[in-house]
Amino acid sequence: MKNMILIGMPGAGKSTVGVVLAKKLGYRFIDSDLVIQERTGKLLHEIISERGVDGFLQVENEINASLEEDNAVIATGGSVVYGEEAMEHLRLIGQVIYLQLSCEEIACRLGDLNERGVTLRDGQTLQDLYNERIPLYERYAHRIVNCEGKTIRDIVSEIAAAK
Repeated sequence: MKNMILIGMPGAGKSTVGVVLAKKLGYRFIDSDLVIQERTGKLLHEIISERGVDGFLQVENEINASLEEDNAVIATGGSVVYGEEAMEHLRLIGQVIYLQLSCEEIACRLGDLNERGVTLRDGQTLQDLYNERIPLYERYAHRIVNCEGKTIRDIVSEIAAAK
């Protein structure tokens, strides 16, 4: 299976880059957050309200671990890296690419975290979340693409050139 799986913090550009990359490669585009919503019949924030953060992470892990795609660009949710089964599966079905950005740039892009649906535990800051996730993104990535100061076109070209 040839897939490109994009991981990274919320606001890193996974969906935006994913759509453009899919067009460039002639691949399908899959947003795993939308797959979660389709399969559960609920919005992400509804799942979190009903099941809590840990319950959401369990659902996210199960659904991402069950994706069976071919020739697709898959944009994942930022928290997918908490699911070991999902990440092992995604690494098997394609190339996992970490879209890397500084915490400062992520904060600028996100604005209001609640409005954006970024799930923080009580007392947790964006910097805390960033520090917690970076080692996971780096562990699971086949490739790291530094996106700092680059346009969508530049990022897509860099990923496609190394395909």
